[in-house]
Amino acid sequence: MKILKIAALSAVFAAQFALAQFKQTPLPYAYNALEGNIDAQTMEIHYSKHAAAYVANLNKAIAGTPQEKETLFQILSNASKLPAAVRNNAGGHYNHELFWTVLTPQKNTQPSAKLVKAITETFGSMDAFKEKMAKAGADRFGSGWAWLSVDKNGKLFVSSTPNQDNPLMDVVEEKGTPIFGIDVWEHAYYLKYQNKRADYLTAIWNVTNWKEISRRYDEALSKK
Repeated sequence: MKILKIAALSAVFAAQFALAQFKQTPLPYAYNALEGNIDAQTMEIHYSKHAAAYVANLNKAIAGTPQEKETLFQILSNASKLPAAVRNNAGGHYNHELFWTVLTPQKNTQPSAKLVKAITETFGSMDAFKEKMAKAGADRFGSGWAWLSVDKNGKLFVSSTPNQDNPLMDVVEEKGTPIFGIDVWEHAYYLKYQNKRADYLTAIWNVTNWKEISRRYDEALSKK
């Protein structure tokens, strides 16, 4: 059932690249489903307050503008040319919609053999990759995200972005298609971890949805 919920969420998320007004898709698990790693209060506030506000504010910001008829991908691709309210809220909407799907209460999900091979070839090992992701998140000053993405040549890379920027935007140095993202805004972890961001970045692997990340990897490659 949880797998079906995540698949449905991914489908709705993908549809929003083809149609605005934008909507927040349902969380594919209960607020308390990730307890021990991400607490229920954090999940509820994160989803129902922070993420919901990005959707509402995005729709408000694009009302009566050409972006009202654009896809989310088009908006993100032209972020440098758009008002801050559009850029920030479009990024916030995309980032969180991805974030919910790459987390899962299912234990010990595993990346596909194809993704393991790509990660090993790119970073040396799975452990080295996780260390690089953790460093990207830990070194991000203030608020932002750590990303695993696929570049235009189908190669994996790790990056971090400030605020609600992401690798789809034309404002970043390294562009690509995100397949995994870690939210390092304080609202994502502070109630449980306080100032110990590193502990949050370690715990996130306990609830990482490798099946969804592998699916996104295959999808990204198919479009190259």
